[in-house]
Amino acid sequence: MDQRPRRTLLYLPASRASAVAKARTLDCDAVILDLEDAVAPDAKPGARDAAAEALDGQWGHREIAVRVNALGTVWSIGDFAMVARARPDAVVVPKLNSAADAAAAVAAAGGVPVWGMIETPAGLLDAAAIAATPGVTALLAGFADLAADLRLRPDAARTPLHHAMSIIVCAARAAGILAFDGVFTDIRDDAGLAAEAAQGVMFGFDGKTIVHPGQVATVNAAFAPSAAEIDHAQRLIAAHAASPDGVTTLDGKMVEVLHVAAAQQMLARAAAISAR
Repeated sequence: MDQRPRRTLLYLPASRASAVAKARTLDCDAVILDLEDAVAPDAKPGARDAAAEALDGQWGHREIAVRVNALGTVWSIGDFAMVARARPDAVVVPKLNSAADAAAAVAAAGGVPVWGMIETPAGLLDAAAIAATPGVTALLAGFADLAADLRLRPDAARTPLHHAMSIIVCAARAAGILAFDGVFTDIRDDAGLAAEAAQGVMFGFDGKTIVHPGQVATVNAAFAPSAAEIDHAQRLIAAHAASPDGVTTLDGKMVEVLHVAAAQQMLARAAAISAR
């Protein structure tokens, strides 16, 4: 798994030229041009054309992905054909229900990496097999649809979704791919966004999908190592290196090889963010 920062993945309607133009100036790590939920049915063909035009390489450090319409819809064949021609960094495929769906998406994408959305009960139950499908390089949580299908009533802490969150992260880690948290839709609630982003970090997600430019800074900060974490990682590595037999403590806690590996990974992540 490469270390490039993927803290913030901004969804925006591919059909909205002003949003596309603004996204080119934002500090998000990735932009997802949406052809699905954010686009009305009669606007989808035009949105597809707009997405193809936007894939012009003028995105700076930002990765650029396209979210196509789900397999089996009347728009998906045209969406995948455009993706295979235009070659974005990834294609986001909604409502993958099985490994067979994932394999079909990979084939349709023509070599473009697939980021599969886990947002149905069937998809959640087959998440490990979906993640292990060659060509799938990330799982994205779609908790709004999943919660609706399961008839959940999530609270501010997303308590009923904790099991699903763990499954998605575990499936991604077992396959050696990325895992991204779902969106926070209340664009006026900065405190709620910060809390949910911190929770995503706690559950092990690599980053978070977002729906508004105003959410970029908060989520970037949550998914970047803090100064205190960087300092601790540096001291831990130094303490372990200074121990003749590799057995030592730091701040009263045992330091083991697994802690050193985690500290090194954190520092590599911090360096990648600084170098971007």
